[in-house]
Amino acid sequence: MLELAYLLHLGSDKNRKNISKQNGKNNLSGTTSLPNNAIQNVRQLSKVDKHNYRKYDNEQDLIEIVRGTSSLLDDVKELYLSEFEEARIEYNSKQSRPSRMIDNYFENVSNNEKKDLACEIILELGDKEYWDTQDENFKKRMSEVYKKQVDDLELLVPKFKVASAIIHYDETSPHLHIVGVPIKYKNKNGMEKQVGKSDVFTKESLIRLQDKMRTLCIEEFNQIYSLESTLKQKQKGRNRDIYVSDMDNYIEIKKQIEKNTENLKQANKKSSELKQNSKDIKGKIDKLKISKLNKDNYILSKEDKDSFINFIEQVDSTNKEYDKIQN
Repeated sequence: MLELAYLLHLGSDKNRKNISKQNGKNNLSGTTSLPNNAIQNVRQLSKVDKHNYRKYDNEQDLIEIVRGTSSLLDDVKELYLSEFEEARIEYNSKQSRPSRMIDNYFENVSNNEKKDLACEIILELGDKEYWDTQDENFKKRMSEVYKKQVDDLELLVPKFKVASAIIHYDETSPHLHIVGVPIKYKNKNGMEKQVGKSDVFTKESLIRLQDKMRTLCIEEFNQIYSLESTLKQKQKGRNRDIYVSDMDNYIEIKKQIEKNTENLKQANKKSSELKQNSKDIKGKIDKLKISKLNKDNYILSKEDKDSFINFIEQVDSTNKEYDKIQN
């Protein structure tokens, strides 16, 4: 029975400071900067928009919009209006000083470093090894699974309002990007209704959410594909740690790992060939004849010379393969 891996990741800047320090130790330049994969302002929202909608390479035919329009910025702004405008007007009506009034809540949150403007959740079922064996039609059927997952998420977390949901088919495996806004109600300070990521998504609630979502996902997958697949066991400290600080570069990191794996495979193959050729070279050396003119010299045929040159080139090629992995 086939086992599939499942990922649910919520982009967050939590633990960013500690992981940045560790990154600095591992970085040859000594820098500690890490991309902040929380969507804290309009600039970061625009970056997510560019990536999710493939606006940097115009390959929109390799994505599928499940929720929202072709503009993430517009979708989030529209959500802010529908969810917070009434609370903003009510709040302003109670203020005696104009300086305390909020003209635009979307811009207000975007300019507030203590709040996240929106959240991104990435869902993925299956890894590259599995999806490499499937054709495009098989992959595209994941659309039905991921649409159900969006519905599941909204039912399980009603305080998280989805603005956009997009499936990517052009990377290592079909995966879903969901962008939305978590809402906190009945606030005593400020607007009665506000963004509230830390209140909606706690460490404990995320663990429960992933447990429920992964169970629903494999059930929906099996139903749609008429299969009997199971889920791989959750790895301790990994799948439960949904606050992965560098998830903004998740796809890029994953691609690099896969590239290194392929490079290692090629290097190991060349290393095996090198060992065999090494035996052949040693045999040729043992059979070399001593020159009659000078006992310190050996007679080398053109065939043997070519073999030695090829061996040296093979050694250089293998070393370069291993250098690729190290770099």
